[in-house]
Amino acid sequence: MVSDPRFIELIMRMAIEAAWGDQLFTLPNPSVGALVLGKYGEILSLATHKQAGTPHAEVLALKEAVKKLSGDESLEAITSAEDIHQYLIRHHAHLLEDCSLFVTLEPCSHYGKTPPCTNLIQALGIKEVFIASHDPTPEAQGGAVLLEQSGTRVVRDILSKEGDRLLLPFLRLRQKGNLTIFKWAQRLDGSIDGGVISSFASRRCVHALRSIADILVISGETVRNDRPTLDCRFIGAAAPDVMILTRSPETIDQSIPLFGVKNRQVLFASNPEGILEYPIVFIEGGSGLYESCAGLIDLHIAFIAPCLGGGQKHLAGARPLELLHTQQSGEDIMAWMA
Repeated sequence: MVSDPRFIELIMRMAIEAAWGDQLFTLPNPSVGALVLGKYGEILSLATHKQAGTPHAEVLALKEAVKKLSGDESLEAITSAEDIHQYLIRHHAHLLEDCSLFVTLEPCSHYGKTPPCTNLIQALGIKEVFIASHDPTPEAQGGAVLLEQSGTRVVRDILSKEGDRLLLPFLRLRQKGNLTIFKWAQRLDGSIDGGVISSFASRRCVHALRSIADILVISGETVRNDRPTLDCRFIGAAAPDVMILTRSPETIDQSIPLFGVKNRQVLFASNPEGILEYPIVFIEGGSGLYESCAGLIDLHIAFIAPCLGGGQKHLAGARPLELLHTQQSGEDIMAWMA
């Protein structure tokens, strides 16, 4: 039984950190991390949910733990949630009965696109489950109670504040039907112009984030000055449609590369209100665009490069933001804020 509060928080923090690595890519599902500890306190597995409709973090972590303890390499080829559940229930050989599961979100208790995680946890005989955040969705909550009723020790609210921050994009999208994200890159002095700022790893991350957007929003000024492509070539994915906010669409040169991206629609709008019609909106721009869209933004993502100088422009129109998380992105720091 795991009892040291500092050790418990350390392990949960590892699961939360891992889940931030897949933040937004699991939408409309939440980003979740899970970790399995062996009976001697050793880490057997650490996994995250990857995409809606695919196995949940708990299932992937339990699969990897059984594989490690049993040496059963055939598990590697089993990828669907239903198949993993059934295989582990039949072949777990009681290997996890002295193990502990840490999960950033209360395990689900319902059949959705995948079977309920609580059923698998119960079937494998996990002795204790540590949870960061209570599940806020009526259809999925209740897993903690079901586990307790089956004799599992359940410890709630481990780093609950950090766990709840992880849920913010999921909840905004669920509650509003829209999640609007503003992204920018800056140097340590705050400058946002004067050439390439971010590392290649950060730019690749931006391409991945663009790929999940329903619309990419940019200002007419940026299009005229930077003549961007705004595609997702660094990850080989399809590029989203683009909305250009401008009162003078006739002044936009349509030989600019963004117009030449295959299977893309480019729209013009004179105000940003139309972005609320799209589920996931990704905005890239400077001060003017930020000020125009400020009241609509749910999530801010800043890539902060470890350098000074090179530009004169800064992101104006500042307002107090809540820092949700920071992580390394190549040479840069990636900051998530609400």
